[in-house]
Amino acid sequence: MNRVRTAVTAAAIAGSMLVGGVVGATLYGVSALTAAAAPSAASPTPAAGSPSGTFVPNETAAHEATESAAREAQENAGQVPTVP
Repeated sequence: MNRVRTAVTAAAIAGSMLVGGVVGATLYGVSALTAAAAPSAASPTPAAGSPSGTFVPNETAAHEATESAAREAQENAGQVPTVP
C-alpha cells in the first residue's frame, strides 16, 4: 500500500507542475501580447521653466570670492565642478 501511495503522490505533484507550467505560460503570453499591443504613451514635453540640462555657473561676486582656481576653470570650460 505504501508504494501505491508514493506513486499517487508523485503523479499528483507532476500533474500540478505540468498544469502550473501551462497556466503560467498562457498568462505570460497574454500579458506580453497585451503589452505589445498597448499604444505607447507620448513623452511629456518639459515645462517652460524647467532646466535644460546644461550647466550654468554661479557668477555672483560672493560665490566667485570663495571658489578655487580649479573650480573656476571647470566652470569656464562648461563642466560641472568636481573640485571644492
